[in-house]
Amino acid sequence: MPCDGFSRKRGFENRYARDKASHGDTILPMNAFWNSLEIFLGLGVQPKDLTFVQISVRGIIVFLATLIIVRLGHKRPLAQKTPFDAILLVILASVLARAINGSSAFFATLGGGLVLVLLHRLFAYLAFYSHKFGILVKGEPDTIVRDGECDFEMMRRNHVSIHDLEEDMRLSAHTDDLSKIRVARVERSGDISFIKK
Repeated sequence: MPCDGFSRKRGFENRYARDKASHGDTILPMNAFWNSLEIFLGLGVQPKDLTFVQISVRGIIVFLATLIIVRLGHKRPLAQKTPFDAILLVILASVLARAINGSSAFFATLGGGLVLVLLHRLFAYLAFYSHKFGILVKGEPDTIVRDGECDFEMMRRNHVSIHDLEEDMRLSAHTDDLSKIRVARVERSGDISFIKK
């Protein structure tokens, strides 16, 4: 009997300690903060039920988070030097837009955006140290003019017509005389570069 009373008393103390921990000074403010955050951002609300204020706050947070995430990466994707860089921006914009309109979980979507930027940075790091990997993810330039002569097969492969070539030659090389061009290349970015004779 004393043993049974002792275990009952012990169970009461354990429950009291648990209640004290869950109603202590640290847990309740965290719950209140989380509850207000849920209301403020409309977490768990159907996308059609989001208010103007909730979407605006989500937009501000996603904008600031994207700024931080992109700064964790590097500056090249912003210049869209290659399709490799442009793809990151398109996918990142698509993913993070879902956090604003509420069609995906808010914080999980921000985390997914961070993962995309870190993956892009890893690939860029590997491409810096491995030329073959760089060609795999970024491509390589194609020569379409050599010593004033067009390589029509290479132009066809890159979907560059003679009119496209002449236009870029006027805009970039400031000439309309093909014989003055030593080399023209379709760069990895898709731009045509010219080296004059």
